[in-house]
Amino acid sequence: MSLLHRYPVPIPLSPTRHHKRLPCQRLHLFTTKSRPSFALPSLSTPLFRHPFRCSSMSVQEDTPTSQLQDSLLQSRAYWVNKSLIAWNVDIEDGSYFLYASKCASLAVTVDGIQAGYDVKIKLKRAGGPLPANVLEKFPHIQDYGAFELPSALDAKTLLKCQLAIAIFRPDGRCCDATGLQLPGVLDELFAYAGPLGAVFSEEAISLYLWAPTAQIVRAFLYREPLGGDPFEIVPLEEVEGVWTAKGPKDWEGCYYVYEVCVYHWTTLQVEKCYANDPYSRGLSSDGWRTLLVNLNSEALKPEEWDKLADEKPHIKSFADISIYELHIRDFSANDGTVPPDVRGGYEAFTLQESAGVQHLKKLSDAGITHVHLLPTYQFAGVDDEKEKWKFVDVKKLEILPPDSDEQQFQITAIQNEDGYNWGYNPVLWGVPKGSYASNPNGPSRTLQFRKMVQALNKIGLRVVMDVVYNHLHASGPFDENSVLDKIVPGYYLRRNADGFIEHSTCINNTASEHFMVERLIVDDLLCWAVDYKVDGFRFDLMGHIMKRTMLKAKAALHGLSKERDGVDGSCVYIYGEGWDFGEVAKNGRGINACQFNLCGTGIGSFNDRVRDAILGGSPFGHPLQQGFATGLYLQQGNGHDHGTQAKEKLMLALSKDHIQVGMAANLRDYVFTNHEGNEVKGSEVLTYDGSPVGYALCPTETVNYVSAHDNETLFDIVSLKTPMSISVDERCRMNHLATSTIALSQGVPFFHCGDELLRSKSLDRDSYNSGDWFNRLDFTYNDNNWGVGLPPKEKNEKNWPLIKPRLADPSFKPQRSNILAAVDNFLNLLRIRYSSPLFRLKTANAIQERVRFLNTGPSQIPGVIAMSMEDGHEGVPGLTQLDPIYSYIALVINSCPSEVSFASPALRAKALQLHPVQVMSTDEVVKTSSFEASSGCLTIPARTTSVFVEPRND
Repeated sequence: MSLLHRYPVPIPLSPTRHHKRLPCQRLHLFTTKSRPSFALPSLSTPLFRHPFRCSSMSVQEDTPTSQLQDSLLQSRAYWVNKSLIAWNVDIEDGSYFLYASKCASLAVTVDGIQAGYDVKIKLKRAGGPLPANVLEKFPHIQDYGAFELPSALDAKTLLKCQLAIAIFRPDGRCCDATGLQLPGVLDELFAYAGPLGAVFSEEAISLYLWAPTAQIVRAFLYREPLGGDPFEIVPLEEVEGVWTAKGPKDWEGCYYVYEVCVYHWTTLQVEKCYANDPYSRGLSSDGWRTLLVNLNSEALKPEEWDKLADEKPHIKSFADISIYELHIRDFSANDGTVPPDVRGGYEAFTLQESAGVQHLKKLSDAGITHVHLLPTYQFAGVDDEKEKWKFVDVKKLEILPPDSDEQQFQITAIQNEDGYNWGYNPVLWGVPKGSYASNPNGPSRTLQFRKMVQALNKIGLRVVMDVVYNHLHASGPFDENSVLDKIVPGYYLRRNADGFIEHSTCINNTASEHFMVERLIVDDLLCWAVDYKVDGFRFDLMGHIMKRTMLKAKAALHGLSKERDGVDGSCVYIYGEGWDFGEVAKNGRGINACQFNLCGTGIGSFNDRVRDAILGGSPFGHPLQQGFATGLYLQQGNGHDHGTQAKEKLMLALSKDHIQVGMAANLRDYVFTNHEGNEVKGSEVLTYDGSPVGYALCPTETVNYVSAHDNETLFDIVSLKTPMSISVDERCRMNHLATSTIALSQGVPFFHCGDELLRSKSLDRDSYNSGDWFNRLDFTYNDNNWGVGLPPKEKNEKNWPLIKPRLADPSFKPQRSNILAAVDNFLNLLRIRYSSPLFRLKTANAIQERVRFLNTGPSQIPGVIAMSMEDGHEGVPGLTQLDPIYSYIALVINSCPSEVSFASPALRAKALQLHPVQVMSTDEVVKTSSFEASSGCLTIPARTTSVFVEPRND
């Protein structure tokens, strides 16, 4: 998800989300209406009557019949537990009734529901508010009225019906009616902790499906992944909402689809829905059928797979982590050193001599610990069968002008039929994506995903999986990509007050506040950790998931052991996007996993404050807004009016305060001197929307970054925000200045693949579906992909007037020498970070004691950050000794376009010298950095980050 900014103004929702909703296809196979017959108990109508008055009436005096009938399309009442229904409608001396129809034939008029119902139950208006446990689960209905159900009610049977609640005036006329939302009562009556999915034993295979509202469930079994008739149709039997069937062991390797006969609230009909198993562990191509695959089969394990837990790269502390974000297809689709049939897939990571793997080895050797893979589960938007893909003529595109609109026209013409998509379109969370495998049918995707993880581990890199539990790509009873909403309609997805699905994440928000949704998320994570040995998880739009769910997930993962599970769960790192917006904002659906709620949990969240301060503005503000590294105040003339020079200077000083808090791991309680000369905590430094900058309680709760897959690449942002008159060499130094700030900060550094290659997407701000052309990577370091045409019209057209002259100017394009220098400088940053534990302090207390900022207060030099880190000395009371090599480190980040000299009394008499890594650097500029001990003066070249160390005297 686009990483929401913090200034200049709060934005409730990213307008540049990478999802593109595909057209829903109504499959005729799935449209058969079912009218099953089953017995409902005969219930007497209790004569409860509770007159009351309410000053606010939400019903109309005269409601037309057509409007009443349409009201059943809504679900404005909540069946919150076995005995209570909540509804925000009242009428003096009104009567309330619940209706149930086993065949979904309810019809409502002003005379009420006179036909079509099997059961009519009078409700009693309860006095007082809803119970505390209900409001904890559903805080958004705190003002609703409560209606009591009879204690003898057979709720479990009624939940299989079409349900409606209606209100009548004393004269007997119906004035309102609505359907019901059922997650509350379903959780109370059917929360389940037993087996789900396909369970393999030595003698048999058992199927378990949680579907408490279903009337009939059958499994259709097939020998082949596509086509043909089922060789067997197996009815499942229900016990307490769980449907089961048992079959022979030779089902293994076969495929199945569930037929679920269930009332669906979107059609007001009992539908026959055909869906995969929510707990699928294998699929046929494009998820047409679930594969009965045993993940414990020896045939699906790479050689020495069971020993991998003992061979994984060692991690002493989460503070030692650094993350490199990568898209599986990007990694090898353009790599000529990879065989064509392997490019763009899992197996490319196993080729030890390819250009891409060699580059990863360099990163690993320098210090990168984790590769973050963009979504790798089964997602929509890319056909699993490669022979169906469409391609453009690359040779024709290569000869077009760099600012032409023809490239984007040809790419977007096939963008939904090619092999490219980021994958934030979840269909099934628990199966590797088929398009990345050599064969999307059968178990190839399982084996090859495991080989990928094993290969990355063997070159020293742990694997992070990007998980998207906040939404699903499809819903309803007919969409081919809908799964969960066919099994238990209306349960898995979060709905608004009218009963319609919330779409604030993009589309089809999921509801982790519901028990079985939370359980599915935790079970899925455990599957990836245990069965695929994934080492970490990055949560897309984590703020839309409940904090409770995240804590359960962390506890479950950290509870894994090598002895029992083959995994050391204590080494699994969890982080995500803690944005707080939409219906979950301000704990609107319970305490959510946003940045401020996660402090103290040890779960990381992306730090948008440091990103925006370094680059300027936000991804959703004016594209020319400058920041600390892109020339704010110091490099004017980019065409944007930032205000007066005094205002620009203040903006730069504020940005610097934000960066300093970020470099101190964005700690809430870290105390430093701000630009005004006042001692303040990180939480007392405010963004432009008034939110605290600092929010973390420990360093590993902060993931610092300046770029990610969303929005423009780092080099493109620098190229857009800087004046057109400066040289490409200067832009390259600004690129390095930004990455150096992240690499040398406390907390967890995060880098987008290509930051170190000056990667360009030709200024595309949202390349989720822009094909291989705009997303190309070149690990031979010959080209950075700048100037390959105007970026796709849909998300970029309004900025084409800014983009076109930059792409047309040949001086903007880096040469091979620029790319090689950028790679070398980036590797050196990593080597410096891992040369001393002082860059990777483990606690907030250690950072407060050891980290200082020197160039602060009203007399500071603009555009210069000076940070020191002090270690203890043997035999001297005070700080303990962490670093056996260096006793003191000082770094200076000079964003000025000229050399700067900075003196500090704290540095006098220090025996500082340029870090050995920079002494040996190919960057001749940084080597001119100097230190004068008598005055404590550091001299730093223009747009340079210099690190000085004081070696210990042994």
